[in-house]
Amino acid sequence: MKNILTCLLAVFTLANFSAQQKKVIEITGLDPSVKPADNFFMHVNKKWYDATPIPSTQAGVGAYMFMNYPQRLRLKAILDSVSQKQQSVGSLEQQVGDFYASGMDTLTIEKRGFDPIKPLLADIDAIKDIPSLMKYVAGALKMNNASIMAFGVGPDDRNSKMNIAHAYQTGISLPDRDYYFKTDASTLEIQKAYKNYISTLFKLTGSDAGTAVKNAQTVYNIDKEIAGSHRTRVELRDVHANYNRFSVADLQQKQPNIGWKTFLTNIGAQTDSIDVGQPKYYEKLNLLLKSVPLQNWKLYLKANALSNYAGDLSKAFVDAEFNYAKVISGQSVQKKRGEVMASAVDGYLGDALGQLYVKKYFPESAKKRMQELVSNVQKAYAVRIDRLDWMSDSTKIKAKEKLAAITKKVGYPDKWKDYSQVKVARNTYFENVLSASAASWERELSQLGKPVDKSAWFTTVSTVTAYNNPSANEIVFPAGILQPPYFDNDADDALNYGGIGMVIGHELTHTFDDQGAQYDKDGNVKNWWKKEDYAKFKTKIQQVIDLYSTFTVLDEVHVNGAMTVGENTADIAGVAVAYEAFKMTPEGQDDTKIGGLTPDQRFYMSVAKIWRVKMKDEYLRLWINSNPHSPPFWRVNGPLMNSSPFYKAFDVKEGDKMFVPLKNRILIW
Repeated sequence: MKNILTCLLAVFTLANFSAQQKKVIEITGLDPSVKPADNFFMHVNKKWYDATPIPSTQAGVGAYMFMNYPQRLRLKAILDSVSQKQQSVGSLEQQVGDFYASGMDTLTIEKRGFDPIKPLLADIDAIKDIPSLMKYVAGALKMNNASIMAFGVGPDDRNSKMNIAHAYQTGISLPDRDYYFKTDASTLEIQKAYKNYISTLFKLTGSDAGTAVKNAQTVYNIDKEIAGSHRTRVELRDVHANYNRFSVADLQQKQPNIGWKTFLTNIGAQTDSIDVGQPKYYEKLNLLLKSVPLQNWKLYLKANALSNYAGDLSKAFVDAEFNYAKVISGQSVQKKRGEVMASAVDGYLGDALGQLYVKKYFPESAKKRMQELVSNVQKAYAVRIDRLDWMSDSTKIKAKEKLAAITKKVGYPDKWKDYSQVKVARNTYFENVLSASAASWERELSQLGKPVDKSAWFTTVSTVTAYNNPSANEIVFPAGILQPPYFDNDADDALNYGGIGMVIGHELTHTFDDQGAQYDKDGNVKNWWKKEDYAKFKTKIQQVIDLYSTFTVLDEVHVNGAMTVGENTADIAGVAVAYEAFKMTPEGQDDTKIGGLTPDQRFYMSVAKIWRVKMKDEYLRLWINSNPHSPPFWRVNGPLMNSSPFYKAFDVKEGDKMFVPLKNRILIW
């Protein structure tokens, strides 16, 4: 009886909500030459894909993360406006405006050359032994420059209400550990570009060409030694293996070269234990600190500092950084300074700039509509849990308790960060960066040993993204993503449920993916499953891994099914639950066509449009190697191959390229 009442309540609520009239938005650009049952991504997107050039300053174009390019132009317009007017001292406008102006003052930056970083280089030159090396490392970390020590403060996986100290593997500069060991042509080219980059940095700071090349190779060799100790991206998905809480006394005894007690004192952290995510890295580091000559470590730290701040120095350093980055991304021309600085201000003073962004671009009505959509998809999720044929009633109760306990954050935070400690001047860009970095570090460190602040956000509000935070059991949708093609406050339900509804379903599913399913409703890593149910769940997860491992891009490169399994699970279920919610609306229950398309067809076309992306081959290769999401093409075709209503909407039959027999279609949530 309880399950039936839940279903009826969900249908009633959504049906009443959706009665409002919406404007008609046509779906254009469909390519009839591509059969939807063979390649739905290209049926919807091919005309756009073929006709749309990638801007020379970008690695890709379209929706998803590449929408952040026009977002940065929006931010730039705000910053141009506030930086050119006299602002009240201490106001948001003054802080972000002066920070932006200091970065736009390239004449002053050029005159200073690498003078701003000379004190850091002098500190490295003064290192005389391992303890003084570690003291420098601690000081750099307080400026948010992690070299060989990565330390952070965050929830305890076993007690999510409290913040504890965490240490992670770090120390490499290529995109991933595997880049040091692969021998294919594209990877070798990236290795060469990285060595050239480090060599150039040494030459720009006074080394002759021969010495610079030799020093760059020394740095690379240390990098490669470190990379061998790193866990792979697949191994990093193991929640239990990446929780290793040690007492500081134990770490001090086992790794005396690191000198944990002194290190913690030097960074200002008071704790008697640390969760060391990847212990083998710190075991290796302890050995390397003794086996690698001190002079080589000093070269390594100089390369790290120069690389970390290259973009904040004169043009020669910026050019060197770009010449390396373009080999990885395929981007052919540097971004304009205004775009770069808009991104920098967003990164360093994001909540201050975000308040100005929200005021201009995110009305309260959009937030209210989005909150209703999130609640509706959440209700539909509960309906789907009730219908699962592979899960027992006792586990269903636990799953629905966890679903109901999810915190939903929409648009912007209730409490904005305070940047009053950041010192900003219009003529000292480098020092502004250091001040903002130091304030960020102090803000994080101040939370050590304290209850978790559940109001905190881990993205800026203008960013086109969304995320699930399992330790807080929360889903977050910043204002940046709440715009077309994902969300349109005036669009009909088919478009919004196929767009942002799919994203909502995706983020909800991370609560129940291979990692999220191991957290309970309070955000603790704790088993809430019946043993037999979890075994069935793992079997279904393996089906996702196996399917996506068969998908290829660039004709030969396979999707890493094990690395992307969490996102792929969320995509498959995200489409399914969004469709469930859509069918509870009047439009979803109707057959009236709009522009010759049924409501179901419009829903699925909206799913395809939100991943309308085109990127450089170099960037796509980087994506496959390091991104936990599948490429956009498979974020459309992969889930839809497993969505039975899609087959009916587009008459998909055996023999069509997207056809999968009913018994083989993956249904998890």
